[in-house]
Amino acid sequence: MITSQLLRPESIVVVGASNNVHKPGGAILRNLISGGFRGALRAVNPKEKEVQGVTAFADVKDVPDTELAILAIPAAMCPEAVEVLANEKKTKAFIVLSAGFGEETHEGALLEQQILDTVNRYGASLIGPNCIGLLNTWHHSVFSQPIPNLDPKGVDLISSSGATAVFILESAVTKGLQFNSVWSVGNGKQIGVEDVLQFMDEHFDAEKDSHIKLLYIENIKDPDRLLFHASSLIRKGCKIAAIKAGSSESGSRAASSHTGAIASSDSAVEALFRKAGIVRCFSREELTTVGCVFTLPELKGKNVAIITHAGGPGVMLTDALSKGGMNVPKLEGEAAEALKAQLFPGASVGNPIDVLATGTPEHLRLCLDFCENKFDNIDAVMAIFGTPGLVTMFDMYDVLHEKMQTCRKPIFPILPSVNTAGAEVAEFLAKGHVNFADEVTLGTALSRIMNVPRPAASEIELLGVDIPRIRRIIDSIPENGYIEPHYVQALLHAAGIPLVDEFVSDNKEEVIAFARRCGFPVVAKVVGPVHKSDVGGVVLNIKGEQHLALEFDRMMQIPDAKAVMVQPMLKGTELFIGAKYEEKFGHVVLCGLGGIFVEVLKDVSSGLAPLSYPEAYSMIRSLRAYKIIKGTRGQKGVNEDKFAEIIVRLSTLLRFATEIKEMDINPLLATEKWVIAVDARIRIEKKAG
Repeated sequence: MITSQLLRPESIVVVGASNNVHKPGGAILRNLISGGFRGALRAVNPKEKEVQGVTAFADVKDVPDTELAILAIPAAMCPEAVEVLANEKKTKAFIVLSAGFGEETHEGALLEQQILDTVNRYGASLIGPNCIGLLNTWHHSVFSQPIPNLDPKGVDLISSSGATAVFILESAVTKGLQFNSVWSVGNGKQIGVEDVLQFMDEHFDAEKDSHIKLLYIENIKDPDRLLFHASSLIRKGCKIAAIKAGSSESGSRAASSHTGAIASSDSAVEALFRKAGIVRCFSREELTTVGCVFTLPELKGKNVAIITHAGGPGVMLTDALSKGGMNVPKLEGEAAEALKAQLFPGASVGNPIDVLATGTPEHLRLCLDFCENKFDNIDAVMAIFGTPGLVTMFDMYDVLHEKMQTCRKPIFPILPSVNTAGAEVAEFLAKGHVNFADEVTLGTALSRIMNVPRPAASEIELLGVDIPRIRRIIDSIPENGYIEPHYVQALLHAAGIPLVDEFVSDNKEEVIAFARRCGFPVVAKVVGPVHKSDVGGVVLNIKGEQHLALEFDRMMQIPDAKAVMVQPMLKGTELFIGAKYEEKFGHVVLCGLGGIFVEVLKDVSSGLAPLSYPEAYSMIRSLRAYKIIKGTRGQKGVNEDKFAEIIVRLSTLLRFATEIKEMDINPLLATEKWVIAVDARIRIEKKAG
C-alpha cells in the first residue's frame, strides 16, 4: 500500500535522530534538512532537546501527529514505536531503516510480521525494514550519499538492496544521470519491487512522470505481476532495464543471507524479461549506461558513425557494436571526399571518422553536419573526444552541446578524460547531458537495448491445437514420471507438431516388418532407459533386416529395456526445443540447435509460455548460431517459419498441460522445406487425489 503520506508528507519524524551524521539517524536528518524539506520536521532522541537544529522529543508518545515516521532504532524497539505512532499519532507511512529482522533470524522475522500487521491494520505504508529509505523530489528520506541531481523527468530506481542502490547512484552521478526517485525496499515486507512498479503503472501520467525505470531485484515474488506492469509501462512509452541477482545457486545463497530472497533460474528470468520487453543488465555499470542511453533520442536504425581524434577507441567501439549486431558502415563517395578535403591531411573518413589529435572544434562541427545532412545511411553518431592534458576541451564540448540540441539523429558523447578534462566534463554534464566514459560499455549497452523485443501480446495461439484432446490424454496417463512413447506421440499430434513415422514393439518380427514398409536405412532406439545414448540404446543408419535383428536382440538385453522403437533415417539440421516448469513462473521454453550446441556450447534462448509468433522468432534470432538456421557459406538454411510454429504450438500445449514438468524434443530435424520431431520425452507430475 503506497499512501500519499509516503510520497508527499506534510510532516516527518525521525525516531532515533542524532547529531552524529555518521549514524543513520543523523545522516537521514541531515539529508532531509539539506534537501529542503518544506514540511514540519521532528526528531525523537531521549537525550537531546534539539538535534541538528530540529526540535527533539524524548519519546514517540510526545510527538505531535505526524504523517511519515522514519525509524533508526534497534529492531526490538520498532514494533512498539510503530504501534504508538499509527494508533495515537495518525501516522500513515513508515520507513524502517533498522536491520536485524527476517533477513537474520526467526525472532527478527516475528518482529517484522508484527510491524506489518500493525501498519496494515491502520492502512499505512511500510518501506523496509533493512533499507536506506526513499528519495524523491519532495523529501530526501535516505541516510546515504550521494544525493543525485533530482528532476521529475529523471530516472526512477527501485532496488531490493540499499547498499546496491547507493553504488548504482555512485555510478550514475559520474555519468550525469538524473533521478526522479530512489526506492530502497529492503526486505520488502509490505512494499516490494512489484508493488512500486504496479503503483507507477496504475498512476502513470505521461506528461508528468518519469519514462525511465531501473530495477535491481533479488527476489521476484510475483512474476506475473512484474510481467503485467512492466509490459504495461513499456506500452505506455516507458523504458525499463533491470538486474536480477541471485540466479545462480551460489548467488541464491548470497541473496538469501542478505534479504531472504529466493533465486529463480536464469532461463526463467531471461524468459520473463524477454516477454516483458525489459533490457537485462548484469552489472551496475551496464544498468546506469543503459539508463543514460534511455535519456537520449531513440535510435531508429542500426547504422552508426564514429567521430574521434583517437584511433584506438574508435576501433574498440567498432568491434563492440559489430559484436552486438550494430553496423558501422563504410562512408564513401562524393560526400565522403568533400568532408575529407576540409579536414587536416592524414585524416580518415571511412568510418570511424578520425580527425586526428590536432582536429579542431570546427572539424567536429563539420563532421556532425555531414553525418546529419549528407550521410543518409547513418542513424546515430558517437563522438569520442578526450585529451592528453595538453589542451582544454571547453570549445570542443560546446560544439557537442550545441549540436545535441539541434541534431535530428542521436549523438552519443564519449568523453573519457574525466580526470585531465574534469572541469570541462563537469561543465558539459551541468548542461543536462550524460557522458559515456567507456566506449565498449556503451557499445554493449546499446546492443542490448536494440536487441530487446517489444512486450509480447497476451493472447494465446490456439489455431490447430486440440485442447480437449490434450486434457483427455493427460488425464488418462496412469502415473507420474517419464511417460510412454505412445502418450508422447499423442500429445505432440494433438498440438499439431509434426512427428517422424515410428513403431514401438517388443516383437522383433513386427519391428522388422515396419522397417521394411518405411524403407531402409532406419534408426533404432531402446525404450525404457531415460538416457538412451549413455547405454548404447541408439543406433543410426541401419541399412538391412539382418543388422536390425542383431541390434534388436542387443537392445532388449539393456537393463530396463521394454521395447525397441524404429524410425526412418532422415537427414537435416538438428534443432532442439525443451521446456521446464518453474515454480511461480510457469513453463520456460528453450530452443536452439541440437547436438553439440545444446550439450557443450549451451547456445539456447528462452521464452515464457504461452508464446506468440513474434516471441518465437525473437528467440530463434537471438541464438549465436542463427546464421546456420538462416543458411551460411553455401549451405541451405532451415525453415524458420516451421521452427517458430512448433515453438508456439509447444508453448500452447504446455499452457494447458501444467502437469508437464519437463520435456524436450531433441532432435527436431529440419531442412529448408520441413521441420519434424524425431525424438521426444515428457515427464509429468500430477497432484495426488
